[in-house]
Amino acid sequence: MAKKLVIIGWGFWGLRTFYNLAGNKNFEITLIDKRETSSMKPVMPEVAFEWKKVEKTRFPIKDVIEGKWHTFLQDEVVKIDPKEQIVKTKNSEIKYDYLVIAPGAKKDYQAVKWLEEHGYSMCDDEHAPKLWEALKNFKKWKILIWSAKSSWGTRVDIPNWWAPCEGPIWEAMFMIDHYLKKKWLRNDVEINVFTPWDIFFEDVDENVRAGVAGLMKAKNIKLFKEKVVTEVKEKSVKFEDWTELESDLTIMIPVYYWQKFLMDSGLSDEVGLLPTDKGMRHLDYSNIFGVWDINAITMPKLGHLAVEQADIVTAQLLNEVGEKVKVPEYKPEIMCIMWMGSTEAAIVLSDTQLWGKYDVVWHGKLLGLSKKSFDLYNIITKWKMPPKIGEELFKKMILLFGKWKK
Repeated sequence: MAKKLVIIGWGFWGLRTFYNLAGNKNFEITLIDKRETSSMKPVMPEVAFEWKKVEKTRFPIKDVIEGKWHTFLQDEVVKIDPKEQIVKTKNSEIKYDYLVIAPGAKKDYQAVKWLEEHGYSMCDDEHAPKLWEALKNFKKWKILIWSAKSSWGTRVDIPNWWAPCEGPIWEAMFMIDHYLKKKWLRNDVEINVFTPWDIFFEDVDENVRAGVAGLMKAKNIKLFKEKVVTEVKEKSVKFEDWTELESDLTIMIPVYYWQKFLMDSGLSDEVGLLPTDKGMRHLDYSNIFGVWDINAITMPKLGHLAVEQADIVTAQLLNEVGEKVKVPEYKPEIMCIMWMGSTEAAIVLSDTQLWGKYDVVWHGKLLGLSKKSFDLYNIITKWKMPPKIGEELFKKMILLFGKWKK
């Protein structure tokens, strides 16, 4: 008899698990999400800075799931009973044999005073279009871009980074620089970037940081460290150290806000994250798995790691039903394309802060085409992600052409 597999959350991390197992007759899959359409977060910079229509980044989730002869339930999860193996939603209860929790994290736009009212973000398909409207009407003076300070639990051993992924800051500052130059406004605008810790890009090492610093200097973008925002006003920003700076356009990565249903279910650590081992299994319940930034071991909070974790979960589940599959070793790394506007981009591959030996940055005027190609592929395939062999070849190219130190 097929095992009942429930996946909470559609994102490409949830969909990766679904696609991996959808054709396997050992599983009867139900995917639960309160949205009926996708929201492709990696495409949001195009929405925020180049006005890609947000509708073109969405597709119906139900069509994908039920097109593979499984079940999509549009509903909101309110609680999980791990002993009875039941997922409770607002309107139903679903039994499971195995549960994959992959809803991602929310962004808390209320954590900083007046942030929602006076600030902008590109983190989701609701806020990215608003940022574009503000940017296209922007004329002069000061832009502030910042990432919020986050905190972590203690059940698993992870780096205690204050800003778990500042990649969107990279894209925001350089894409705005490109946009303003195109509009002949750059000389009238001061771009300031703020980070809460004394290191900008905590998750990479000195080689990549030097590359970022060089690009920021060349484009006259100023960096301020150890600045924790406490209040966003209409024309200024206040900091924890009681200083206040003027801002005509404030862009932020808000505090991460973890899913309430995990805390209500007694499955989370003290900050609301799901504690798992490196096989993505919950520390207390072996038939529950966690993927992406809801998982406490995911550091930094990066989509590339979510795909790796989904493949580990897939192997674990196949072994559970008697198929002998090697479970990949979890080796977290930073690999991402930092788009800088038009066809310019920098590609980062770094793992020295986690376990490995690479710290590579590859900058080029045409590398933005790789980002556009990646996004187009994923939209066409409904987030199936490129094959693994393509990822390995891409890594070899980064090491061949990028700038790095052993």
